[in-house]
Amino acid sequence: MNQILSSLEGMTAMFMASQQGPHTAQSIRDIIAQLRDTPMFSGKVSADEAEDLARLIEEKHGISMGLGAIVDAEDFRPWLHDAKINGEIGNFYWGRYRQLLSLQGLPKSVIDATDEVTDRVLDRLGNPRNLNPWGRRGMVVGHVQSGKTANYTGLICKAADAGYRLIVVIAGIHNNLRNQTQMRIDEGFIGRDTGRLAHANKAQRQKIIGVGTFDQREFPVSLTNTLRDFNKATATTNTSQIGQYNVPVVLVIKKNSSTLKNLLEWLKEHSVSQGTQMVQQPMLLIDDEADNASINTAYSKEEITRINGQIRELLSLFHRSCYVGYTATPFANILIDPDTDDETFKQDLFPRHFIIGLDAPSNYFGAQKVFIDARTKHVRLIADNEDIFPIKHKIDHSVDTLPESLIDAVRAFLVARAIRNIRGQQASHASMLVNVSRFTDVQGRLRSRISDIVGRIRDAVTVDAGKGRAALANPEIAALHRIWETEYADLENADWPAIQARLHEVLIAARVIEVNASKRSEALVYEKGGEHGVTVIAVGGFSLSRGLTLEGLTTSYFLRNSMMYDTLMQMGRWFGYRPGYEDLCRLWIPADGVGWYSHIQEAMEDLQAQLKRMELVKATPEQFGLAVRSHPETLIVTARNKMGSGKQIPVRVGLAGRLVETTRIKNDGDQLARNRSAGIALAKAIKASGAHFEERPRGHLFKAVPVELVRNFLNIFRADPADPLTDPRLMGDYIEARSEAELKDWDVLFASAQKEDSVDPPNLGSLQMKPFNRAVGPDNLKAGTLAISGASRRVGSPGDEREGLTEDQIGIAKSNYIRDQGKSASGTLPPRIFIEIEGRRPLMILRFVHPEIGDEELKQRLPEDVLAWGIYFPPSNIQGGTVDYVVNTIRMREMFGEEEVEEEAFGDPE
Repeated sequence: MNQILSSLEGMTAMFMASQQGPHTAQSIRDIIAQLRDTPMFSGKVSADEAEDLARLIEEKHGISMGLGAIVDAEDFRPWLHDAKINGEIGNFYWGRYRQLLSLQGLPKSVIDATDEVTDRVLDRLGNPRNLNPWGRRGMVVGHVQSGKTANYTGLICKAADAGYRLIVVIAGIHNNLRNQTQMRIDEGFIGRDTGRLAHANKAQRQKIIGVGTFDQREFPVSLTNTLRDFNKATATTNTSQIGQYNVPVVLVIKKNSSTLKNLLEWLKEHSVSQGTQMVQQPMLLIDDEADNASINTAYSKEEITRINGQIRELLSLFHRSCYVGYTATPFANILIDPDTDDETFKQDLFPRHFIIGLDAPSNYFGAQKVFIDARTKHVRLIADNEDIFPIKHKIDHSVDTLPESLIDAVRAFLVARAIRNIRGQQASHASMLVNVSRFTDVQGRLRSRISDIVGRIRDAVTVDAGKGRAALANPEIAALHRIWETEYADLENADWPAIQARLHEVLIAARVIEVNASKRSEALVYEKGGEHGVTVIAVGGFSLSRGLTLEGLTTSYFLRNSMMYDTLMQMGRWFGYRPGYEDLCRLWIPADGVGWYSHIQEAMEDLQAQLKRMELVKATPEQFGLAVRSHPETLIVTARNKMGSGKQIPVRVGLAGRLVETTRIKNDGDQLARNRSAGIALAKAIKASGAHFEERPRGHLFKAVPVELVRNFLNIFRADPADPLTDPRLMGDYIEARSEAELKDWDVLFASAQKEDSVDPPNLGSLQMKPFNRAVGPDNLKAGTLAISGASRRVGSPGDEREGLTEDQIGIAKSNYIRDQGKSASGTLPPRIFIEIEGRRPLMILRFVHPEIGDEELKQRLPEDVLAWGIYFPPSNIQGGTVDYVVNTIRMREMFGEEEVEEEAFGDPE
């Protein structure tokens, strides 16, 4: 950074320090803009330089984190404040951890927010000094790769300071995640390397790490270590009873029925009271990835149901116990029946006492940035895989060659690593993720082919990289140069001669490994410290999709077809924090996947917003659970819990504040003609009704259309029977229930594409409507369905939701959102803020879709233009506002695919 920019950075930091309150991304940019106008900097700093500086300052000084939202049970009684005043709460473990977070470079604002949030969680756990029996159930909702482990490590420290004596962390269903979590607990709570303790002689036993470097008194006892899960014999050799320890006891165990069985037997044999057959000491159980394998799914694998029962039995062993589930995809947990109870296993794991939503820090690199704000910057579409590596393949699929897009992704990773080294980040880790198959055998073959590619590039670099410009005669180096020109040529510290000079050190260090449940799998061990960080390409499936953190993840290649919210979001290992290299991150993904992730981001943001709304009205977790159950997308996210049976599933569906579209229509000529006739009849009836008409840039808008006309149209129109949300029975029942109060008058837009090349466009009742081009999926078309695919997966277009609103309504919605969220006015505004405007009329949009497909043979099956619709339902003030609907699981699978399960995912303990 030049001297002018350094001075501007210093001045900005001074202004920030002089102002009260946390700084947002926008406030930092406002300060920089003011300083750029002063004589000292006027004309010397470009807009691009100012933006780069703002991002740097966000990383260094301006990172902030909100406190999230809390939904409490009615019986919540705070105890923490009084306990602190009375001196009943220590600060030993939290004090050490706070020092560690500061040493690791977390901004003070984020540490302060973590302090406050973990206090909020602790206050909702039971007071360990209260000797009366109690049990608490709660859930903390974070974001994928956003720091949930750091949050619950802080909670563990505070629970230990408060007097909890047994802390159990259940960390995923694979050894690699359990080991990684143990390392973090070692560093943040225990202060010693438990793996070294387990296998070293006395002279080596004390390998002090993390918090242990600040204060070595009162080390907690760990009955697990980084090398081994819980073992009854090992636990018994230390001491047999939890009550005999004077310091907290912690266990980090795998979510495995055999492990849980051993723990239950050990506690029953050694720690229960003879009189009550229960353990007297207070216990905190933290369930990481709580939506995975903890839910009691009546029609799913016996293993999952067994784990659920064992967790409930473990809690019931204690007079005083707390269960806190941590997850980024909470739908399945919220959908647990809160009234489930049985004599053996007691209450199920519904978070009946509290649900807390964590805000991500402002520098979080999540779905909003990747798929919405900066899609063209970070995302590359995969379009060359189907002939070589189809998304749907069998366990014996051969991997003789690789898609060129995957080879380019490997090249991009190597070039990006070289740029990071030039930036002085050679001591940091760099990882690439390759997640294209759920079969471990296929993953093994893929790893071999990628290793061959890396070896070939390594040989070329070793021989020719030192030859200056002449090295470009080597096709492998020329290919790296091409990737540099395409991806990174315009970045700072990224000139090609410097990169070429660094390639050899990158290739020498690079490893390609498998991360899965097979015997070939290698542990993702990132040794801290040292002059050079790890450079690794990790090939895997399920193991890379749950909780596991890939340090310094820079490049991802993702080729999966699951559409379940939780599965897709958990596969998003590319989210997280990318200090100093966010601009280098690239994600290769199919176009359909981009659309799904964009859609999911809106749903997850809506869930967090709903939490905040329910906090304001003091709703309970049960009421929040009902709200989520009535979310139309619940049909997608809960399908994984209902698969395996052909039974009917009753679902209560609410459409208030939602968009419903006909993204799937049966490719039946007769029905398509009837749909068009229904549209013509609707247009004529609206004109005859005298509804107010406006010509709009997006088409022909009619205001205050009687609901009967809309109902008549929906009764005739047919989409795809596999799509429950567009079923005329559901739509009819829902509209009928609210037709007098809230859905009496509608706005109807007959949309027309804004293009000049439409010759003789179709029309409805003399209304000309230029068709919208939309890609459809080949597999669906073969099965007789026109299903919108492509990057958007939308029938409609961005901004449709604003039709029918006044400029004042639009302006107020923008202002409220910017005020509440601290967002920039130039950022992407979520459609929901316009859909949810109180008092707005429901909006129906009809349009013609011109289906497109790349396959020349399949083009013969396409109709010319297809009538489709979308409806934006306004918010509802009617109690409940839902209708009951029954969905068949076979239809669920047709729409959304099977649950992603790796072969060995639920096998015996490794």
